[in-house]
Amino acid sequence: MALPLLDVKPTALNARVRSFMPATEESPPKPPLSLAPVQDAASLDVQIDQAYRQIFFHAFRCDREPVLESQLRSGQIRMRDFIRGLLLSDKFRRDFYRCNSNYRLVEQLVGRVLGRPVYGDQERIAWSILIAEQGLPAFVDALLGSEEYLANFGEELVPFQRSRTLAGRAIGDRPFNQQAPRYGADWRDTHARRVPAAGSSPWTPGTPRPTWLRDQPTPAVQKLWLGTVAAGAAILSVFGLITVAAMLST
Repeated sequence: MALPLLDVKPTALNARVRSFMPATEESPPKPPLSLAPVQDAASLDVQIDQAYRQIFFHAFRCDREPVLESQLRSGQIRMRDFIRGLLLSDKFRRDFYRCNSNYRLVEQLVGRVLGRPVYGDQERIAWSILIAEQGLPAFVDALLGSEEYLANFGEELVPFQRSRTLAGRAIGDRPFNQQAPRYGADWRDTHARRVPAAGSSPWTPGTPRPTWLRDQPTPAVQKLWLGTVAAGAAILSVFGLITVAAMLST
């Protein structure tokens, strides 16, 4: 039996800039015009690129999802469905989901989908339990189906970093992309330890070979090849000396 989602108490937050448009505490800022729902193809292209940047940090051609784009352009799905497809894509699973702990994954998705930082450890723990019990799809559906998401972005709006004006704080925090890189220091350090130091053996005998050396010859084959090359070079050198000596003797 799955545990119910824990209650989370909202906390006061601030963003990097005062607002995308002039606003007050009573009047929240509106999204940029480039993010507003539109009908023409050119503006839809802008929205699609913005969605990629919001979820992936970039809009590289190799990371695009042509099937999802086609469905969005033809009206089969809406922007909220497009965002869901990006969050459940192989690209996101490979470059974000597998690189982070559940706690850090909560920070990544709340920032990208809801446009705000998490409400402290209480929210991290609540969503982490959901991920552990039901997996990534359930977490994505819970965020996209939440009242907070629907109230701020609805079905057609691309998520963005929300902003508010707080008295006594003119600047606020950095953009989310700078606050939460794709992976943390633990993932970076783990991969750094897997790379052998200069002059050391690439791997311990009897252990599985690293992925980055999967198509490379084994150390035994390399030594055999180098020995064969050295022996061949020595034989050719001796043959050359004998030939030169024979020519000089005549």
